[in-house]
Amino acid sequence: MLLGSPDRDRPLIRLQFTHFTVATVCLPLIGFVTCIVTSLFYHFNDSTYTHCQVSNYLPSISAAISLTPERYVWRFCIGLHSAPRFLVAFAYFTFYRGHFVARLPELLLSGLTLLAALSENVGLLLLTYVSSTETYSLHKNGFIVFIASSIVHMLCTCRLWQVITRHTLGVEERKSYRYKWRLFLFNIFFCLCAGYFFRRHNKYCEPGVYTLFAFSEYLVVLSNMAFHITAYWDFGGKEVMVAMPPEGKRF
Repeated sequence: MLLGSPDRDRPLIRLQFTHFTVATVCLPLIGFVTCIVTSLFYHFNDSTYTHCQVSNYLPSISAAISLTPERYVWRFCIGLHSAPRFLVAFAYFTFYRGHFVARLPELLLSGLTLLAALSENVGLLLLTYVSSTETYSLHKNGFIVFIASSIVHMLCTCRLWQVITRHTLGVEERKSYRYKWRLFLFNIFFCLCAGYFFRRHNKYCEPGVYTLFAFSEYLVVLSNMAFHITAYWDFGGKEVMVAMPPEGKRF
């Protein structure tokens, strides 16, 4: 994937797509781990407080990223992460168009996958920059958009890669598809677990149930990150390049 022509333009930045993918996913991972650990060690009572004041041992992600300085760490990491995520979404769309140029159903599904990827990123930005302690309804809606879009994106992606692997003998493509499918099922399972434990906590206020919700939520987010890092196999031989046009081509 190139931003510019390597034959005519002067490269400013040239990076292996595998390195680009790992760096993009590491940003939210670092932010996530930092916020959870900081909340547990320095803001345990505030981050684990529940409305019915029962015993809880883990902060929810929303609670962890709404405290200070955790919120600034999270916003910094997601801010840097969001632009490459948009770029990767369009890179995948271009990749799918090249594979399904004569297959209308898959082309339409590619468009839906792109929309879901963009929506997922927008939802993540919304829940990041509007914390639950500031405007709860906006934060909640951002979280719903993020989760719903991520599920649609993963499902569509698995379907597209199922078609791709039917027409290729490539080891990397098959490995990518297997891990995508497993991570999607893992993600769905713990989404259901998180929803169950959240509803149960709100209904019965049992000690420790909110901890199970928080732990399930962590696994949902971590499996989402792992799903995106499978791009490591999808674009293994590609490069990201930002180039400057020659003097005569500048306006």
